[in-house]
Parts: sequence; C-alpha cells; structure tokens
Amino acid sequence: MGICRIVLADDHALIRHGIKKMIEENSFLKVVGEAADGLELIALLKTTPADLAILDISMPNLRGIEAIREVRKICPAIKVLMLTMHKGEQYLCSSFGAGADGYLLKEDSDTELLPAIARVRQGEFYISPNLSREFPEDVIASCHRWREAAGDILTPRERQILQLVAEGVVNRDIADKLEISKRTVEHHRANMMKKLNIRRVADLIKYAIGRGLSDTPPE
Repeated sequence: MGICRIVLADDHALIRHGIKKMIEENSFLKVVGEAADGLELIALLKTTPADLAILDISMPNLRGIEAIREVRKICPAIKVLMLTMHKGEQYLCSSFGAGADGYLLKEDSDTELLPAIARVRQGEFYISPNLSREFPEDVIASCHRWREAAGDILTPRERQILQLVAEGVVNRDIADKLEISKRTVEHHRANMMKKLNIRRVADLIKYAIGRGLSDTPPE
C-alpha cells in the first residue's frame, strides 16, 4: 500500500508527540502534519496531501465531529480515525454518522493504535475492543450503517424533514411548515428509514444527531 501519510489533530502537544512517536516506529507510516484544533486541521489539509487523519473529539474552535465533515469536503478519499477519551454512545454514533472510519480510545492507544490504523487503511470498520464489548450489538450495527451512509444518501428534502423530525416536530406540523401534504411527509420518512435500514423513529433521530442535523444528544 506504500507509505501512509498521516495528519494529527489534538490540542495537547504532549499527546501528539506520543502518538507521533508510536506511529513513526513503523517505517510505512509518516506524520506529515500536526494541528492543535479543527480549524488548523482544515487549513493543513488544504496544503498537505494526507491519507489518514487522526483527530480528537474535544478540541477548541472546531470540534472533532464537526471537523470530520469539513475534512470530507476537502479530501473525500481520506480515512478518519477518532482518538478520544470519550466512551459515550452519543460520541461514538455521532463520529460514525459524520463519516469517521474508526473510533479508538486513548487508553487503548498503546496496544491498539497501529492495528486501528491498519484496519482503517484497508477500508475496514474499527472500534476499540473495550467499546465493542460494552455496547449492545444493535448500537454497533447502527454505527456500521451510519458510517456507510455518511455520504449524501438522502435527498435535500429528506434531510430537511429529518431535521424537523429530530427536533420533535410531528408530521402534520412538518407538512404545514414545508407546504406539502401529510402523506408526502410520511412517504419521505418511510423512504429515509428504508434507505438507512432503520426501523424505529428513535434510531432515525439518533442518525440525525450523528449527521449534525440536531444538537440534542441521544438519551
């Protein structure tokens, strides 16, 4: 596969230094740039070709999950590995919904960093083993679906309706707001759920949160 060019984004310089040291023990991996926040990462990628971005969720200026979407716009083919301390389901789901390829806990990085990079480079789905064991199978399956659906699978109208559904607006009010029939709203909702292989409205709302269409975290 050749040398993998990697950019790191974390607001702690010591963490970046430690991750870089581990990465460059492998001669096929090379760190080509570092950023202290999401905005620096976006600026870096505009001038520095890279194959993989490793980024934290909690960063100033532009947080990791929001940064994923911008990274995808600039470099559609780049792989994205989240490296974070956050173990919550909302962070996991939101990361994959935004387009991440892998989710690695910092506490697992000493043994799992290189395997995670290898899996992600090969186009595989990766979650830290401890999280894979902790979450129910349906949560992991949802992350798979959301990662696969992170592209523009929904039409602009479907995304518009999805946002309103996630905000708790009922079908009749969505119809009035968009000046369409209630039946049309129901048709769009059914199409979205079929495309995403989602059966419950609660999972549809979680998907919307993962795609950044709602700021309300799932309970």
